[in-house]
Amino acid sequence: MTNANMTEQVRGGRGFIAALDQSGGSTPKALKLYGVDESEYSGEEAMYDLIHAMRSRIIKSPGFTGDKVAGAILFEQTMDRMIDGIPTATYLWEKRGVVPFLKIDKGLEAEADGVQLMKPIPGLDALLDRAAKAGIFGTKERSVVNAANAKGIAAVVAQQFALGRQVAAHGLMPILEPEVTISIADKPQAEAILQAEILKHLEGLDGQVMLKLSLPTVPDFYQPLVKHPKVLKVVALSGGHARARANEILAQNHGIIASFSRALSEGLSAQQTAAEFDSVLKDAIDSIHAASIT
Repeated sequence: MTNANMTEQVRGGRGFIAALDQSGGSTPKALKLYGVDESEYSGEEAMYDLIHAMRSRIIKSPGFTGDKVAGAILFEQTMDRMIDGIPTATYLWEKRGVVPFLKIDKGLEAEADGVQLMKPIPGLDALLDRAAKAGIFGTKERSVVNAANAKGIAAVVAQQFALGRQVAAHGLMPILEPEVTISIADKPQAEAILQAEILKHLEGLDGQVMLKLSLPTVPDFYQPLVKHPKVLKVVALSGGHARARANEILAQNHGIIASFSRALSEGLSAQQTAAEFDSVLKDAIDSIHAASIT
C-alpha cells in the first residue's frame, strides 16, 4: 500500500523534506530571491504561474529524488496544478519517489501572550478530503512562539494538537509546527516549556504525529521527542539561518531531518541555464541531506 511505503520513507529519514509552500504573502519575496522582480509580472495569476514554474523546475531537476529528498510540502495551489500533465502530488510520488505534504494553515493571528496562534481555517474538512484524494500523505500547520510565556505556549500546543486530530481523522499525517523565533533572548526557556507541553499532549494521543521545530539552542535537546513512539519524525526549519549555518546546527541534532524552504532555494535563479540550476540545486540537496542523516 502506497501509504505504508510513504510512512516507511518518512520514518527511515532517508533525506529531508523540501518546503515548497510559500503562499500568497511570501511568494513575491520568493520570486525576488529567484531573480524575478515584481515589475516582471502583474496580477496574482501571473505570479502563481511563475512560482509554479520555479517549483516545477526544482521538482524535475535530476537531483530532486527520493534518494535524498524524503518529502515535499506543497502550497494548496501547487497541489491543484499539474507537472507535465500529471497532478503535482502524483508526479512527486510516482516520478520522483518524494512523499507529498500540504500546507493547510491560513496565516497567524496577532500576537497575544508572547505567541501567534493560527487563524481559523474555513472549509478545512473539504480541503483535507481533497488532499487525501489527490494522494497527499500529510499536512503542515504553523504557529509561532516569540517568548517563553507558559500560557501562550500551552495555547499554541493545544491548538496544534486539536488541528492534528482533525487532520488524522481524514487519514492524513499531521506535521505540527510550533516555531520558536530564533532571535528571541529567552529561546532556551521557550524550548523547555514547549517540549514539556508537547510531551504532555503526546500521552493522550491515538496514532502518531510529526513535529516541525526550530533548531534548538542546546544540541540534541529534543531527543525525548525524537525517540517518542507517538512521533513519526522530528523535522527542523531553518528559521532564517543561512543554509551553511542551518546545516551545521542540524548535524548536531541526531535523528532530526531538515525541512528547509529558503535555505533550499538559496542560490537558485531564473536566469541560470539548466546545467547551472541543476548543479546549484544538487549541491544544496547534497549538503542538507548530509546534515539530515546524522
